Amino acid sequence: MTPPTNQLNTGNPSYITWQYQNLHFALLGGFSLEGLDRMRVTLKISYQQQSIRHNLDLYNDSALDKLIKRCAERFNLGTVYLSPIFSLLIDELEAYRLDQLQAFHQDKTIHLTAEEIKQAEDFLKQPDLLSRTNELIGQSGVIGEENNRLLMYLVFTSRKRDHPLHVISLGSSGAGKSHLQEKVGELVADEDKIALTSLSGNAFYYFGRQELCHKLILIEDMDGAGEVLYPLRELQSKRMITKSVPYKNRAGETQTIHLKVEGPVCVGGCTTQESIYEDNANRSFLLYLDESPEQDSRIMEYQRKKSAGKIDTATEIRIKQQLQHVQRALQPITVRNPYAESLVLPSSVLKPRRTNAHYLAFIEVITFYHQFQRPHQVDPTTGEVYIESTLEDIAAGNQLMKEVLLRKSDDLTGACRNYFERVKTYLDSNSLDSFTNLDISKALHIPLSTVKRHNHALLSAGYLVKSPSQDTRTFTYGLLSQEEYQELQQSISQSLDAILDKLTQGSMQAQKPPRPKKRKSSK
Repeated sequence: MTPPTNQLNTGNPSYITWQYQNLHFALLGGFSLEGLDRMRVTLKISYQQQSIRHNLDLYNDSALDKLIKRCAERFNLGTVYLSPIFSLLIDELEAYRLDQLQAFHQDKTIHLTAEEIKQAEDFLKQPDLLSRTNELIGQSGVIGEENNRLLMYLVFTSRKRDHPLHVISLGSSGAGKSHLQEKVGELVADEDKIALTSLSGNAFYYFGRQELCHKLILIEDMDGAGEVLYPLRELQSKRMITKSVPYKNRAGETQTIHLKVEGPVCVGGCTTQESIYEDNANRSFLLYLDESPEQDSRIMEYQRKKSAGKIDTATEIRIKQQLQHVQRALQPITVRNPYAESLVLPSSVLKPRRTNAHYLAFIEVITFYHQFQRPHQVDPTTGEVYIESTLEDIAAGNQLMKEVLLRKSDDLTGACRNYFERVKTYLDSNSLDSFTNLDISKALHIPLSTVKRHNHALLSAGYLVKSPSQDTRTFTYGLLSQEEYQELQQSISQSLDAILDKLTQGSMQAQKPPRPKKRKSSK
């Protein structure tokens, strides 16, 4: 069907057509909505069974004039007649592009009904909120990983704050890193997140200026996103990125424009190679996945039940929607921690400056999540409304972060530590005090090359002693300490508990009413 004169036919975005009297125009492949400074198209112009195909930038006057003259010669029409027609076409295309961009960038926020808002706020007012939330996360389809899933959910919640936190999931291939991030990410409202599988190094600079503000950016595989790691780090640290790029104006002159994209953003990523992304890891919480046989059994049992149709997927979807509504109900508010000056990290923590900032910020996120249970206060000087962290928030933060702080205090990588602890368990269960590379490879079903690499790292760090075997040409390895990791874990736990106990006792003393003074008896 021929479209009406002077109106674009955009039914097929890859083959947009326009007709003016007997002239028929078609945009082969459509045209880009990005870059308002240019309009690069491939035109097919037809007139009385004759056609011209030409690729050009319609904003380039020289190229456009050449095309008009070519059409005038081929179709035996005057340039005075053709020039206004091309101007009308450009006006139509500009209007169409602006409409499409407006539709793309319009507010995609889902506004909750009054009933949905009440249900979300009622949930956020419930006692033992973190435990109830963790239970719902499990019912949404996240199997096991109780500590990691709640910690990740709270980190994702921090995207609503001025200084969000970030998280990287670490584990061997097939351990379920992407699955955990994807499932917890599904609990965040769709309008607040961007999931990336691949991205070019310059792509971040072409987002709208505030298009990424307070967004959750999920990177499924950091190993395949090497080009974007630098701008991502800048967004994490400076909360903005800038770039200057040259472009040609309509007169063909080269000019420079400055691209600026603002944050803050919350970033979640997955990788198997912890050491390669040290700069990104320093800015993030590191979550090491549970790769135990017990976790394998839990996941496989869930898979079998789902295949048998015994998993209530409708309930899982309903719970996901419920937690999304909970996220939408949370509103930006300032958090102050009156106990912050007393919260000192254990001296064993490596890179304490950034870790200390993460620790304090995580406690603030817990307070932020409890915003419907904390009284709103007003700063008499500035008039700012804020809520305060409580000792319960600190206790919850300590409990969730003990594993994170433990890993931050360990001089072994996560993969090497997991391997070492499995070796310890194997030796203890078999009453052995030494082992060979081949023994561990067979017993733990780990490639021999991986065993050798980890043993070399443990030798270098002073955790193993190596000695030649008497009857063969192989070497045996022995442990220098069986309890070193448990001792480090206990030290961190005791340090955090001691600070919390001291704060609790101080709070109880402050709440006690003053003892009445004894009245002197008159003689």
